[in-house]
Amino acid sequence: MGTGAGSARALAVAFAVSLLACSGAVAVARAQDTERIEGSAGDVLEDDPVGRLKVYVYELPTKYNKKMVAKDSRCLSHMFAAEIFMHRFLLSSAIRTLNPEVADWFYTPVYTTCDLTPWGHPLPFKSPRIMRSAIQFISNRWPYWNRTEGADHFFVVPHDFGACFHYQEEKAIERGVLPLLRRATLVQTFGQKDHVCLKEGSITIPPYAPPQKMKTHLVPPGTPRSIFVYFRGLFYDTANDPEGGYYARGARASVWENFKNNPLFDISTDHPPTYYEDMQRAVFCLCPLGWAPWSPRLVEAVVFGCIPVIIADDIVLPFADAIPWEEIGVFVAEDDVPRLDTILTSIPMEVILRKQRLLANPSMKQAMLFPQPAQAGDAFHQILNGLARKLPHGEDVFLKPGQKVLNWTEGPRGDLKPW
Repeated sequence: MGTGAGSARALAVAFAVSLLACSGAVAVARAQDTERIEGSAGDVLEDDPVGRLKVYVYELPTKYNKKMVAKDSRCLSHMFAAEIFMHRFLLSSAIRTLNPEVADWFYTPVYTTCDLTPWGHPLPFKSPRIMRSAIQFISNRWPYWNRTEGADHFFVVPHDFGACFHYQEEKAIERGVLPLLRRATLVQTFGQKDHVCLKEGSITIPPYAPPQKMKTHLVPPGTPRSIFVYFRGLFYDTANDPEGGYYARGARASVWENFKNNPLFDISTDHPPTYYEDMQRAVFCLCPLGWAPWSPRLVEAVVFGCIPVIIADDIVLPFADAIPWEEIGVFVAEDDVPRLDTILTSIPMEVILRKQRLLANPSMKQAMLFPQPAQAGDAFHQILNGLARKLPHGEDVFLKPGQKVLNWTEGPRGDLKPW
C-alpha cells in the first residue's frame, strides 16, 4: 500500500470519512454554486468564432465519409467520432463559405477512424491510405491545396496518436506524422509535450463522449459524493501486451497492485450500468493514460463534476488555453502512483471545494462536448476559436511558382497503396 504504516493508513481513512460526510452535506450544496473562470482563460472560453473566420468544406465522394458510417454505425458513438460530428456541424455552420476564394481555412471531411475491426477498433494500416487518397483527390480537383501544400487546411485526426495513425506508441513514433500533413493544422485528441506525434500548432481536443447518453444519467442535485476515488477500466491489456508491462507504461497496473484492497478506492475492471451515476457520487475520478495519454474519462469526469486525477506525464490537455486544468484537476506523476492515497487525502478541504465549484461551471462542461445540434461555447466552437487565433496566415503559407515542400512518395510503402 502507498501509506505503509498502519497509523498513517488509519489517519487517511479517517480523513476520507470526514470528507465524504462533508461532501454529503455541505460540500455538495456549496459545489452547486459555480465559480467563474477568471483571467484570459475565461475570456477565451466565452469567445464567439462567428465573423472571425470562413471555412470552405470540400465535397468529397461519399466513400470517404457518409458511406463509411452507413456501413458501420458504431463510428457514431466511439471515442473517435469527433471527425464525423465536426463535418456535420460545419455543413450548417455560420462560418461556412461556399466561395473558396474568400476562405481562411479549408476542411477535408475524411473519416479515417470509421473503418473498424469486428471489435470496434480502427484499422491503423488503412487510415493513412484513406487520408492520402483524400488529399490526392482535393489536389487534383481544386487549386487551393497546391498553392500552400495544405498550410491553410485543417484535418480532424482523432486517433490514439493523431496523424501517426497507430494505437501502439512505439509503432506510432516509428511511423511519425503522415508526411503529407506536415504543413496542415491538425485537430487531434492526442497531445503530449515533445512527442513526434504532436505537430507544432495542432489543436488538442477532447475525445467524443455521447452528450445525450450522459444527460440521461444525471443524478438529482445534492446527491452525496460518497465514493472517495473511482475508476473503471483495464489495468492490463493482455490481448495487445501479453507481458503486461508496456500498457499505460505500467501506471494502471500500479494502481491495481497498490490499491485493489484499499477501502478508499472503488476500482474494478467491471463496467456497471451505473457507471455514469457512480462518477457523480465520487470525489475523485482517476484518469490514467492507456495506450495514449488521454481517454474519454477526462470528459466524463468534467461533465459529472468529479475531480479528474490526471496520471499521464507531459500530457497536453484539450483547449488548454481556455480550460484551467491545473485549477480543476489533480496531476499525479506516473512514478508517484504508489503514493496516490497519501496525495489525495492530503489535499485541503477548501481546495477540493473550489475545484468542485469550478467544475460546476456550465461553460466548462459545454466546452468538452460535441452536442447535436451545436450549442454556444461547445467543443465545435472551441475548435473554431483555435483556428481563428491562427489568423491571418503569414506570407510564408503560400508557395512560390514551381516550389514544392512535401514529398508525396515519403513514408512506409504500405501507405502508398491506393485506397
